[in-house]
Amino acid sequence: MKTKRLFSALLAACLTLALVLPASAAGSAVSLEDAVQAVSALGILPGTEDLSGAATRAEFIAMAIRATPGGDGVGQAATSPYPDVPRSHWASGYVEAAVSRGLVTAFSDGTFRPGREIKLAEGADIALALLGYSREDFSGAYPTGQLSMFRSLKLDRGISAVNAADTLSRRDAVYLFYNLLSARTREGAPYIQSLGHSLDASGKPDLVSLINGEMEGPVVAQSGWQSSLPFSPSKVYRNGSPASLSTVQNYDVLYWNASMGTVWAYAKKATGTIQAIAPSGAAPDTVTVAGRTYPIESSTAAYALSDLGQYHLGDTVTLLLGRSGGVAAVADVSASAGERVGVVVEVAKSSYPDGNGGTYAAQTVTLLATDGQTYQYQTRGSYRVGSVVRAIVAAQGGEVTLRGLSNASLTGKVSADGTKIDKYTFAPGAEVLDVGDNRGAVIYPSRLAGLKLDSGKVRWYALNPQGEIEAMILNNVTGDAYQYGVLTRLDEQGDGMSKFYSYEYDLGGVSYSLPGTTTRFRVNVGPIQIVGDPSNPERMYSLTSTKAGQLAGGQFIAGNQKFTLSDNVLVYEQRDNRYYLSSLNRAEESGKTLTAWYDKAESEGGRIRVIVVK
Repeated sequence: MKTKRLFSALLAACLTLALVLPASAAGSAVSLEDAVQAVSALGILPGTEDLSGAATRAEFIAMAIRATPGGDGVGQAATSPYPDVPRSHWASGYVEAAVSRGLVTAFSDGTFRPGREIKLAEGADIALALLGYSREDFSGAYPTGQLSMFRSLKLDRGISAVNAADTLSRRDAVYLFYNLLSARTREGAPYIQSLGHSLDASGKPDLVSLINGEMEGPVVAQSGWQSSLPFSPSKVYRNGSPASLSTVQNYDVLYWNASMGTVWAYAKKATGTIQAIAPSGAAPDTVTVAGRTYPIESSTAAYALSDLGQYHLGDTVTLLLGRSGGVAAVADVSASAGERVGVVVEVAKSSYPDGNGGTYAAQTVTLLATDGQTYQYQTRGSYRVGSVVRAIVAAQGGEVTLRGLSNASLTGKVSADGTKIDKYTFAPGAEVLDVGDNRGAVIYPSRLAGLKLDSGKVRWYALNPQGEIEAMILNNVTGDAYQYGVLTRLDEQGDGMSKFYSYEYDLGGVSYSLPGTTTRFRVNVGPIQIVGDPSNPERMYSLTSTKAGQLAGGQFIAGNQKFTLSDNVLVYEQRDNRYYLSSLNRAEESGKTLTAWYDKAESEGGRIRVIVVK
């Protein structure tokens, strides 16, 4: 585990310093923030508050050693490597390691001069040595050949120092080591491979993979969890949003990168009866709880759910879910009881394991929750499909109680930036579920920008302790819960009271057929909206057409009107009265006639759902 800390001012410095890159270097360099994240994740970057200051020889050689396999484990030197680098010096272990690896030599007076500013020629020489080059590989006077190779390997991207005697700033050092990761060694392999990582398709360090690979966890937050970390966090994220340490709660699932000084916390849980463990209790990979199947992502959770652990079929438990949505840990219900709010979409009898090899039947309510997922709960009493209810899990025994919720008295216009409604601000990561005919779509608050909401449209909402909206259920405000596509064929047979209708339609590349029904939907061949099960819809409507137009800037422009596209807009090419699923890029480049189709006016939450290319 890497233990060097990264001060909280670091990324703030990045934003300022990115403005002073010389044009010749900045044009070909990644952002300073990306470079900082990469070298920090690997533990290369030393703790420093000011990247604009000059890098010292001690700082640079410490970065160089940390950039080698196993370099993060260097401790204090066994002896004093140089007269001016006593064993007590903070960098003595790094200097000792650099000497043993042939990266540095003494000055003519036998000193190392750890506090002296490092020059470009020195930094280039050390970087090339890490890549496997020696001075014997270069002809001519030092450092001409070295700097030529340094530049040909593109190790100079983003670096302000140009001449051999120019001082390297700490920012320059960050860029140099970032560039080193993608540079080819003398043997021809990317240097980053020696550290156990890889480049992405563009030839840059794969930042997501790199941070994932250097991340520690998962562990479950308990009282005093901060003292178990080997560093003091400077950045905290909770459920993907910036947060503070005080927002992390017991039973959150934690991950961290000590070198980046960052903690990621996830608070999602699932409580219910264990209905299945697969493929077996001897080697469990997945567990089914409350009607949902979850992958098991940690050995701790796998053991707890195995036939050697404490949780078995029929037990009521709380699953603590990690960053990938898998089970990171399992807790007793009494340790982490919770609740969920949603819309009842089904009430039926279901079979459950009794823990003794048999089963029993119980009434089961399927709840479409504010996170957009469905959950099943055993419960007593009568519940109506379409009701908004709160599922409360008892701390003892895990019994679930459903309580009906009335419509909320919230009215007002959502701000133009989608951050507020009335006097309430949307909390970071707020869950907003728009429900239409028992189907739901999770939307971002920005999707509601400029819309007027009233008690008929807001079915329920909840505030967090800060008075912000943290969850909300809407009544078909956007239409995003429905499915869209094209009706490709409509046949009518019979006459009088014995008419039958057959429909063929395509929804995003999936073909459906509804033969021989007596229902005549209000549709014509062309773009449609489907309500209900797509294989047996409750209703079907034709969409409204715009005039012919063009795509520009993420909008559809027809005459002097501009229309906003749905995030899931479908594009079809129509040839010989047949429809072929296409894409926005093809539509823009086709040069053909484009027609757009929408479900309702944009002022009412509508969007362009289908574009047809002819």
